[in-house]
Amino acid sequence: MEENDAVLALAALAHPQRLRAFRALVVAGPEGLAPSVLAEHLGVARNALSFHLKELSHAGLVHSEQQGRYLIYRANYDRMNGLLGYLTEHCCQGGACETGPAAACRAC
Repeated sequence: MEENDAVLALAALAHPQRLRAFRALVVAGPEGLAPSVLAEHLGVARNALSFHLKELSHAGLVHSEQQGRYLIYRANYDRMNGLLGYLTEHCCQGGACETGPAAACRAC
C-alpha cells in the first residue's frame, strides 16, 4: 500500500459513523449486509449511511454487489490487511515481533 492510499483509508475511518459501519461489515464477514440492515443495526438514517458507505467505498475499504433487488456491502479484507500491514511494516525496528490479535486478520 502506498502512503496516499493509507491516508485515504485512514481519513475515511476518521469519522465515528464510518468506523462503526466498517467494523459492523467486518463482523458480518463475507456475507456482508444490506444497507437497510446496517442502518437499523447502527441506528442511523439510511441516507446518512449511504453517504458514509460511499466514502468507505471511495477509500476501497468496502465494496458492494447487486444481489437481485438488494445491494450488499462487504468489507474489503485485502485493503484492510494492506492498511494494517502498512501501519506495522517497520514495527519493532524490523525485528520479529508479536502483533497480537491483528495477526488473526490474515485468515480473512
